Amino acid sequence: MKAAVLRASASALSIEDVPRPAVTPGRILLRVLACGVCRTDLHIFEHDLPTVQDPLIPGHQIVGEVVDGATPELPLGSRAGVSWIGGTDLTCPFCLRGEENLCDHPTFTGYNVNGGYAEYALVRSDFAFPLPSEAEPRHLAPLLCAGIIGFRSLRVAGTQPGDRVGLFGFGASASLTIQVLKHWGCEVYVSTRGEQHREQARQAGATWVGAETDKPPVLLDRAVTFAPAGAVVVAALSSLRKGGVVAINAIHLDQMPAFDYDTLLWGERQIRSVANMTRQDARDFLALAHEIGIRPVVRTFPLDQANEALQAVKHETAEGPVVILP
Repeated sequence: MKAAVLRASASALSIEDVPRPAVTPGRILLRVLACGVCRTDLHIFEHDLPTVQDPLIPGHQIVGEVVDGATPELPLGSRAGVSWIGGTDLTCPFCLRGEENLCDHPTFTGYNVNGGYAEYALVRSDFAFPLPSEAEPRHLAPLLCAGIIGFRSLRVAGTQPGDRVGLFGFGASASLTIQVLKHWGCEVYVSTRGEQHREQARQAGATWVGAETDKPPVLLDRAVTFAPAGAVVVAALSSLRKGGVVAINAIHLDQMPAFDYDTLLWGERQIRSVANMTRQDARDFLALAHEIGIRPVVRTFPLDQANEALQAVKHETAEGPVVILP
């Protein structure tokens, strides 16, 4: 099969012919129909995250067709989706408490096992999700990480219908998250860099839009930060009412600047990190996305332009999520 391969010694992905994976117990083989490009892929590519597998096929927002290893839930020819968490040990204290996103021994798709920048992908059947067959694969791919992790961020922040919610940064994940918030009747305040992103936020129905660290005109109940910058977290914290929560939606974050406890954190304000997602998060979000008709507008690249796809994410040149079509 053809695949985009990341090697620790190289400065770019290499498009190669590699062996198609063979099915093993508990796994299914997918013919990849689409694979979203996530900022986490960029962190892996640029070694912001430690290299744990070399060589590696990246990609963790996989939409595929089951071609081998079928299960009753995922029969041959059916459509399945795979996200960042590709498996857990199911036995550690976190898994036993229903907190599998915090598992001590997780498998991460496209990081410590091969992912979806390829024509085929081998995945754990119990961490693959049935997807509707009528939707375009390119529209489903961004839901599998950007959408799910944004949804989990709202849960971590304790978001309730009708809340005033700030989104700090407005990339692929925020552009999906705002659709959930609007469905819940929330007022959404967006602070983000770049006039293109600010215009996208206005068109998506934000109540107010400002620059990256601008303070909204009202105090917020909840805030979610999407930019991997500590200064943005402090900006979000400064916008909260007493008792409010900031959820940090980032797997990698630069250094947090010092901030004043008495005026920014005191009053039972909270800062919480968002770590991965659970299968229940995925099921709940995918059902909601289907119910309210979330269909992101995406920019697509063929597999042999995977490097260009990563650069589009890095430089934010796409008007929406980026998706690779093998």
